[in-house]
Amino acid sequence: MSALAVRGLEAGYGGARAIADVSLDVRPGELVALIGGNGAGKTTLLKTIAGVLRPRAGSIRLDDEEIGGRPPWWVAHRGITLVPEGRGIFGDQTVRDNLALGALAARGRATGSAEDPTERALALFPLLRTRLDEPAGRLSGGQQQMLALARGLMARPRVLLLDEPSLGLAPLLVREIFAALARLRAEGLTILLVEQMAAQALALADRAYVLASGRIIAAGTAAEVRADPALVRAYLGRAGARGYGGAAS
Repeated sequence: MSALAVRGLEAGYGGARAIADVSLDVRPGELVALIGGNGAGKTTLLKTIAGVLRPRAGSIRLDDEEIGGRPPWWVAHRGITLVPEGRGIFGDQTVRDNLALGALAARGRATGSAEDPTERALALFPLLRTRLDEPAGRLSGGQQQMLALARGLMARPRVLLLDEPSLGLAPLLVREIFAALARLRAEGLTILLVEQMAAQALALADRAYVLASGRIIAAGTAAEVRADPALVRAYLGRAGARGYGGAAS
C-alpha cells in the first residue's frame, strides 16, 4: 500500500502545462528520489501534491484519502509537509518562532508519537539550539536550510516533500543535510525528495523516478536507475553511478 499515490496528474500555470499524466507511488517509510533537469516539472509536481497548485486532471491520494485540489492548509493538516526550494523561512522571526510556526500544521491531529518535535528537530540540527533566539535572517544559507527542514519536521509529517535541499550550499553543508536525511530515512519517515544532485539522491533513495518535459520517463529502484547508461549520461555524469559518500541505496 502506498502512503502517497499520484495517478495521471496534470498541472500548470495559466495556459501552459508543466506536468502531464504523472503517476508515482511513495510507500510508507521509503525515501523516493525525483530527478530531472531544470524545467522538468519537479517543483510543479511537489506544489500540486501540497495543494499550492490545483491539478487540472488526475488523482492524489494520501493513505487512500483523496487530497487533490484541496487547499494547502488542509493538505498540510492531513500530514503532507512541503519544504520548498529557497527555504521560505521568516527572516524577521526568531529561530524558535519559525519552529513554532511549523508545529501549527499538526495542531489537533493525532500523530501517534509522544516525542517532542522540537527536541527531535534540535537533535538533528544541534547548531540551531544555540541560535534559538536570533532572527532567522541572520543565519547562514546552510543554517537556514537546516531551519527549513527542522520547521518541516515540527509538523510531524506523514509524508515530507523536499525541494532541492542542497541548493546553493557548500559541499560540507550538503553532506550535513544528506546525513540528516539518512537519519530520517532510518527512522522510517516517508520522504519524496526532489534533488538536482542526482548521484547523491540516488545513493540515499530506495526508489527513483526521472521526470523530463513534465512526464515520467523512467522509474525503478535507485540501483536500477544508477545502472541505466542513458540516465547516467543524462543526469549523473561519469562518476555518478558510484554514489555519494559511501551511502547505500
